[in-house]
Amino acid sequence: MDSTRVTEHPTSFDRPSTGADPTDPRGALLPAPVPPRASGSALPAQGRTGETPPTAGADSPGAFEHSQPGAGQAAEPDTHRPRPGSDGVPVQPDGGQPSGARPGGVPAGTAPGAAPPDGVPSDGVPSDGGSGGGQAAPVRPGSEVPTGATGRGGAPAEPDRRTGQPTAPGQPTPMRRDGDRLRFVGAATRRIARGMDLDEIVMGLCRATVPTFADAILVYLREPLPVGDERPTGPLVLRLRRTDRIPAERDTEGGFAPAAQPEPSELETVGAELCEVRPGSALAEVLRGVRPVFTDTPAARAALPELLGEERDFALPDGRRAILAPLRGRRRVIGAALFLRGPERIPFEADDLLVAAQLATHSALGIDKAVLYGREAYIADELQRTMLPENLPRCTGVRLASRYLPAAETARVGGDWYDAIPLPGSRVALVVGDVMGHSMTSAAIMGQLRTTAQTLAGLDLPPQEVLHHLDEQAQRLGTDRMATCLYAVYDPVSHRITVANAGHPPPVLLHLGGEAEVLRVPPGAPIGVGGVDFEAVELDAPAGATLLLYTDGLVESRLRDVWTGIEQLRERLAATAQLTGPDHPPPLEALCDEVLDMLGPGDRDDDIALLAARFDGIAPSDVAYWFLEPEDAAPGKARRLARRTLARWGMEDLTDAVELLVSEVVTNAVRYAAKPVTLRLLRTDVLRCEVGDDVPQLPRLRQARATDEGGRGLYLVNRLARRWGATRLSTGKVVWFELNRG
Repeated sequence: MDSTRVTEHPTSFDRPSTGADPTDPRGALLPAPVPPRASGSALPAQGRTGETPPTAGADSPGAFEHSQPGAGQAAEPDTHRPRPGSDGVPVQPDGGQPSGARPGGVPAGTAPGAAPPDGVPSDGVPSDGGSGGGQAAPVRPGSEVPTGATGRGGAPAEPDRRTGQPTAPGQPTPMRRDGDRLRFVGAATRRIARGMDLDEIVMGLCRATVPTFADAILVYLREPLPVGDERPTGPLVLRLRRTDRIPAERDTEGGFAPAAQPEPSELETVGAELCEVRPGSALAEVLRGVRPVFTDTPAARAALPELLGEERDFALPDGRRAILAPLRGRRRVIGAALFLRGPERIPFEADDLLVAAQLATHSALGIDKAVLYGREAYIADELQRTMLPENLPRCTGVRLASRYLPAAETARVGGDWYDAIPLPGSRVALVVGDVMGHSMTSAAIMGQLRTTAQTLAGLDLPPQEVLHHLDEQAQRLGTDRMATCLYAVYDPVSHRITVANAGHPPPVLLHLGGEAEVLRVPPGAPIGVGGVDFEAVELDAPAGATLLLYTDGLVESRLRDVWTGIEQLRERLAATAQLTGPDHPPPLEALCDEVLDMLGPGDRDDDIALLAARFDGIAPSDVAYWFLEPEDAAPGKARRLARRTLARWGMEDLTDAVELLVSEVVTNAVRYAAKPVTLRLLRTDVLRCEVGDDVPQLPRLRQARATDEGGRGLYLVNRLARRWGATRLSTGKVVWFELNRG
């Protein structure tokens, strides 16, 4: 599983933080530029590019999402406060108003308009003496406001439901905060659940959390992630998978602009790339506890250096501004998430631990399922790759191209297959089949039928006999194991093709002039029916023509029947051939892509297998064929015939090697044959020699002893030939070898 960590900023911002490289491995947790703040001054409101910043006032209590009321002045916006994400997740409100506080967060006993005492910010939450310690959520339009209660500027105020005291506009009630938490958890879990793979789930957690719940987040995952019930081996190692934070930006007259000078930020923590959790360490104890904890606790404070890197300088916000949440899957801890809030934002509350627990639980379960899904997808890909030929063979007189498309991205395996099998005599068998369904079971049955077809092709059986034996094999696999198959044998010397069909769509032959023809072949019954006979038909295969074999997923769907699809395929092939002219056939690879382009939206109901064969053939002038009687003079005659043929072809430099090898192979054939021996020479990109006899036993290469008088013929063939082989036929065998042309 790829563990590459990708850093992205929230989608609710238009521009990244100034000075932060998007490719920096430390992610988005870089020092954010913070504009200098003068005493008693307020920063302009944050807005989108091209918008006019709203004006604060009593007439617009909901003009700002977050406000920081000051002593004796109207509330001004805080440019460091984020907007909610684009998916409608509500912004996390600030803390509640303590009992006895006046509207606006001024403690009881303080005169209206007077500044609050030192150490007490305007929101009523004790702070460490900073200029800001909290934030206020906006009053929603349309909310009920009790009569008689007013806030700043005469705006009606809503009473605190726990204390009965009226609250100023922009200060949410505790019940409203609880509702915001519930809505946030619901929206965040939906966003996390939308992910299918590991990166999408982790990204969903980051995007749902920042900026609504936290100002920054670090997500650590186990390396490697355990799959299912697998018991991990080795030490527990956490890798920083992803980080995210709020970019520091502010509005100017020209729109968004970076702050002038960056200042140190307490969210500039950059964790180590890898962290090994030592048994018995503070981090191990926190992870074993499973529950989220505030980092101001002694255990969490001791665990952070181990998580973030003891050799690195790091600074965390004081107070309850960081939560460490273990990520636990179904059986074990698989990571950890660190939620951070900046000093300008209110600290986390006790209820926020429940929110962090929900986020961690949903994320961990989603990651666990994503790992399982990734393993299944990997198995499916490997199964399909091994079931289908990795590379098509290079056969004499024919060029091949293929395509395979699964039924869907979530169903990557199916029962469709194709194959090209070299046969004796420079022939090639072209096979395409379709097992019912597109599941793992269909793929397993397809693999068995494909292996059976390859074995039967090696016996050089006629096409109808191959289908007959495939039908018997399908019945042995089960009563409901049905499939369609088309088996064709192409002979490049005779320029003929023999086709047998078992309930499969007919092939289409594209002639050199541009005419596309649907071949008339007997339809036959599907494989697995049993008790039926299969017929074969022999047709012309002119040079330059292209034969297209396919499965029904290409021509049949819910929007069209199979014969309509076959007619559309024929028209598409004819139109493509006209683009290249009557004397030049279209390239095979481009032709396959053009055929697949005929599939429109909604046409992919089944997986598709496509096999295209361009018939080049072998010219009669490049073939020499003889019959030799099985007598002692046959090897000498074979040498003379081969010598004259090579001289006619201008290949005299191969004469010595060909005479030696032909003499050895013919001698072995004559020694055991009872019928005439065949000798054939083929001139293509290589020189191929084939010797056939009526003895079914295949020769075997062995090392001759020093006292043996024979047994060295195949050793010479193996040493001098480019490659060689022997194939058993229904009437005997063929031994062949090839030599590179000079």
